[in-house]
Amino acid sequence: MHDTAKPNVDEAEIDKFSQLAHKWWDKDSEFKPLHDINPLRLDYIDRWGDIKGKTVLDVGCGGGILTEAMARHGAEATGIDMAKKSLKIAKLHAMEGNVTNVHYRLVSVEDLAAEAPAGFDVVTCMEMMEHVPDPASIVRACAKLAKPGGHVFFSTLNRNPKAFVQAIVGAEYLLRMLPRGTHDYHKFITPAELARMCRQAGLEWLDAKGLTYNPLSRQYRLSDSLDVNYMVVCKVPG
Repeated sequence: MHDTAKPNVDEAEIDKFSQLAHKWWDKDSEFKPLHDINPLRLDYIDRWGDIKGKTVLDVGCGGGILTEAMARHGAEATGIDMAKKSLKIAKLHAMEGNVTNVHYRLVSVEDLAAEAPAGFDVVTCMEMMEHVPDPASIVRACAKLAKPGGHVFFSTLNRNPKAFVQAIVGAEYLLRMLPRGTHDYHKFITPAELARMCRQAGLEWLDAKGLTYNPLSRQYRLSDSLDVNYMVVCKVPG
């Protein structure tokens, strides 16, 4: 079991994203891929979670790209992260855009789960689990935070040679879509591993979709291939 006395964070990862914090909302920066896939993610989350008028939690929200989009879509959105600089940027952007139904907190997902169990209709945790020491702890906390009947969404990177070539060699070194060192291949998570974590956390796995990138059209689309980037939706029984 995860020891809440020792935060489930990698300080090097926090520092890495903190140094880039000022670029979160620059759509031509290192965060361009997140801006590009955001509409696909939002549509997938809304299709399963029907978020308008619901309470949603975005775990590892960074600068608030997805959190704010869910708020603009009509959800009462909360974003949490452990990087102070990223949260500052997220709050500032929401304030500048007069988005009043979004809130940000510096708190770990495990601590929030202890504080507000079953507190949200929808919980999202995107591109975060491959950056923490104990991803299973994240899954358990997300499951605890969702109400009975609520939906939990995860996205991460598969661990196989194709993912290594595309997500690290391609994205970080050849296309330079991401800063070098953004990802550690050994922390990637296979769908089977994530499915086991979800099952052990009491979640019911509903669906999974891959996110594929076409370097020629420079566009992303959802697909049935979970080879590289993939996104899943689970449900809390009840």
